[in-house]
Amino acid sequence: MSFLRRQIVTAALTANAIRPVPGFRVGIPAFLAGWLTGELAPHLLAVTAADAAVNAASRRRSRAGLALAAASAAGLGFLIDQSRRVQTAAETALTESLGEDYLDALDARPTPADLATPWRQLVNPFRVRNIAVEVERDIAYAPEHGKRGLLDVYHPVDPAVGRAPVLLQVHGGGWSVGSKDQQGIPLMQHLAAKGWVCVAINYRLSPRDAFPAHIIDVKRAIAWIREHIEEYGGDPAYVAITGGSAGGHLTALAALTPGDPAWQPGFEHADTSVQVAVPHYGVYDLAGCTGLRSAVQMRDAFLAPRIFQTSWEEDPEAFEAASPLLRITEDAPDFFVLHGTLDSLVEVEQARLFVEKLRSVSKRSVVYAELPGAQHAFDVFPSIRSAHVVRAIDRYLHWHWNLYRREQGDIAVSSQ
Repeated sequence: MSFLRRQIVTAALTANAIRPVPGFRVGIPAFLAGWLTGELAPHLLAVTAADAAVNAASRRRSRAGLALAAASAAGLGFLIDQSRRVQTAAETALTESLGEDYLDALDARPTPADLATPWRQLVNPFRVRNIAVEVERDIAYAPEHGKRGLLDVYHPVDPAVGRAPVLLQVHGGGWSVGSKDQQGIPLMQHLAAKGWVCVAINYRLSPRDAFPAHIIDVKRAIAWIREHIEEYGGDPAYVAITGGSAGGHLTALAALTPGDPAWQPGFEHADTSVQVAVPHYGVYDLAGCTGLRSAVQMRDAFLAPRIFQTSWEEDPEAFEAASPLLRITEDAPDFFVLHGTLDSLVEVEQARLFVEKLRSVSKRSVVYAELPGAQHAFDVFPSIRSAHVVRAIDRYLHWHWNLYRREQGDIAVSSQ
């Protein structure tokens, strides 16, 4: 491929990352291109600069290509700055919802180094191992489902004294693809290194298994944690849950429906409550109740034939029961909701409406961080944006964990 053609492609990718191509039919390609370009903007900028420097020094330089390279460099610089602004957006969301003194509840206030972009760690964005973390893989929580009934446990190599807080990670993938070792890794590695016990699960997928198999498995995993996590150093009384996309939907739905016997067949009396939920770019309206065109299109073109395997007209109650937006009560746990402003797969308005109803109905705290320029799946691998998101969730969850322990009468909290 010639230099000019490479720069045409780079310019197109950059433009789509800044303003994704709209429309339901082009949502997936617009997302894939925009997501990778946005999260890998520093790397693409370095490659573009090097490519332009080589061409400028050659005898057959391309003025048009160099002009495009300059435009792409400007656009990529904008994307990098936009990613860095996530730190401010997330911290503003936390202070506005929890109060500026929420930092006083942490074991230690974050230093400037804690808040800065960790450039060195981002050189290789796909290296997410941490020598301070041990992973125990392929533990069966639902053995009858084979590999879809397995989970991994992340815990510190040198655990602290006492029971650690627990985080359950639910992967996304449109309820039809994905696995426990593909998403949420940066967050789990980060928290496990700081003393948490993190659990990542597989669950049954469509079209082989129709909904509600997915949420039944998530609840089964929560029940497993309550019964077994103490063996791995975790506190079975404190469970946080997180996940993105379909995992964000299942996170919110599980948090809002503790003990629902319809989704706990054979383990109806198990405790499937969670103390706090942190859904990322989740789907909150599966029934199309908001009237959003994108939600109705998703319901009729994807959810009905592939996930529910029935139509809205035949069984509207199934879609309504599965919509977190319609399951909110005053007893909802604390929520920290995150969504990107440029999400091509799940319109950000779903998150806005979900948070609006949570805040009007729930008695607990609700934090909402709307991340500037973020696409879907912004947290899958280490990037500028995901690094700041992970640290914001770290601060939030440690605030919540310390608050929980104080409410339980454990005043002398120890550092995690």
